[in-house]
Amino acid sequence: MSSARRSLLTAAAAGGLLCALWFVPSANATPETPVLESAAATPSPQVTAQARAASADTAATGEGTTRLADTGSFDSTPYVVGGALCLGLGAGFVGYSVRRERLGL
Repeated sequence: MSSARRSLLTAAAAGGLLCALWFVPSANATPETPVLESAAATPSPQVTAQARAASADTAATGEGTTRLADTGSFDSTPYVVGGALCLGLGAGFVGYSVRRERLGL
């Protein structure tokens, strides 16, 4: 295989990988569009009745304390380290490829 074809194949594979990563969903906690406040301002009668029923059930069982999910900060350290390692590995492969091409191997 000629070196021009090998470089083209490497560039095509890298471009395909970048295009695939473009479509990985992001994990934003906020919506991109503003939320309509008027829809949530007045609950429907059915929602009100369900809330009253749930409140009555909770009062009857004695579970007055509400336990919410832990919404603490997200530890992104492993992802940053992993990304940096992958970036370094990719840069190493590019440098190795350029070196081999210049030496004519």
